[in-house]
Amino acid sequence: MARLADLVALLHSWYPPETAESWDAVGLVTGDPQAEVRKVMFAVDPTEDVATEAVEWGADLLVVHHPLFLKPVHSVAATTAKGRTLHRLATAGCGLLTAHTNADQAVGGVSEAMAHALGLVDVQPLVPATAPPLDKLTTYVPLSHAERVRAALAEAGAGAVGDYDSCSFSAPGEGRFRPLPGASPTIGEVGRAEVVPEERVEMVLPRARRAAVVAALLAAHPYEAPAHDLVELADPGIAGTGTGRIGAVAPTTLAGFARGVARVLPSTAGGVRVAGDPERPVRRVALVGGSGDFLLDSMAGSDADVYVTSDLRHHPASEFLEKQGPALVDVAHWAAEWTWLPVVEARLRAHLGATVETRVSTLRTDPWTMLVTD
Repeated sequence: MARLADLVALLHSWYPPETAESWDAVGLVTGDPQAEVRKVMFAVDPTEDVATEAVEWGADLLVVHHPLFLKPVHSVAATTAKGRTLHRLATAGCGLLTAHTNADQAVGGVSEAMAHALGLVDVQPLVPATAPPLDKLTTYVPLSHAERVRAALAEAGAGAVGDYDSCSFSAPGEGRFRPLPGASPTIGEVGRAEVVPEERVEMVLPRARRAAVVAALLAAHPYEAPAHDLVELADPGIAGTGTGRIGAVAPTTLAGFARGVARVLPSTAGGVRVAGDPERPVRRVALVGGSGDFLLDSMAGSDADVYVTSDLRHHPASEFLEKQGPALVDVAHWAAEWTWLPVVEARLRAHLGATVETRVSTLRTDPWTMLVTD
């Protein structure tokens, strides 16, 4: 058993809400953070049927991929399907948490789960995520004031590295200068050259904190005009995270690969659509869980043999094929993202053991119910 607040914090540590797209709506939708959680259910869509399943099973928390309210609303009355879904969960004391685009890019997220389900190895992000831009500040401080300057820089936001703060590098050296008429030197006299034992102090900082950190340096440093420089650091990326995934599969043909996709993913009325020569060799596969046509332009020059995603439209797909790039495999949006549910369930169980009971919903919430071919 765990508190809802603890489970929310755990899931947010795996799928940080701040990594979601600006238009997205993720996080805890309803639920008392102090409530006890004994049962957690996972689903792709927060539909009425899914809510009913969660309530009848006795779930204390429903974790979904797609938001219940992606667009702003002025009412959550039970006069609409979304309102009824929310009331059904809230009345039964079942919390609702959404992990959408923050779960798409993450390690152990939607695209990565789909890649492993399809048998990809040597998996890497298709478009690596960028890290917040960083600078490195270097300054030179008399030994007697070095600790004060380091502390002031840390207080202003410099020196944070991962789970550490106040990180800095220092090296001893000598500072040389000669104050000119009009100067008011802290050390030395006007007109006389000075040699001062100093420390070279280096600290990284978020670029957004640049002005505050420089202001802190000028306020804390004893010199009138302290020597310092700022260097913009190259983006290190965020290890393992990013849009989509790309990797290798055992050599096969496009037709053989597509049949394997159909076997692995949950069955849907729409099945698996394929665009390309059925006998085309396939060794390298790129994919995006969910709608991925926004990457078609960049995928045209990819070294992938096939691009797997959902919701491809006629004209973009047709124009993409004219560029002689990868073949296309279009799968049901719900089926692709469902592959994440067993992964996050297993992760939660591994972390919490038998203290919380879990369940993955197998209700097919794909909107298409029938395919007519004749």
